Amino acid sequence: MNGYQLARPRRLGIDALARSAGLHPDVVRCFVALGLLEATRDASGALWFEPRQVAVVARLQRLRAGLSLNYAALGVVADLLDRIAVLEAAQRRSASTPPPRGGPPWT
Repeated sequence: MNGYQLARPRRLGIDALARSAGLHPDVVRCFVALGLLEATRDASGALWFEPRQVAVVARLQRLRAGLSLNYAALGVVADLLDRIAVLEAAQRRSASTPPPRGGPPWT
């Protein structure tokens, strides 16, 4: 009987993540050591990743290829891009809320 996956896995092992990203597992371990990827360890010390980490790896690969960044710089650039996204979201929220009554005129 063949087994078919009916649902997304709740977590991925290092080999599955590396395979899905087209990377060697050692590169994934390097990303974890640098704090670029979030992972948990089980009792045996094996690394496990949430499925959303696949998108994080893809983003890191795009940054590295597009900007020719080394691994240490990837963390700085990714953090800055995340902060920019938070600031832009806050700006959009504040722009979409109307000013309080009696506030400055709109003209």
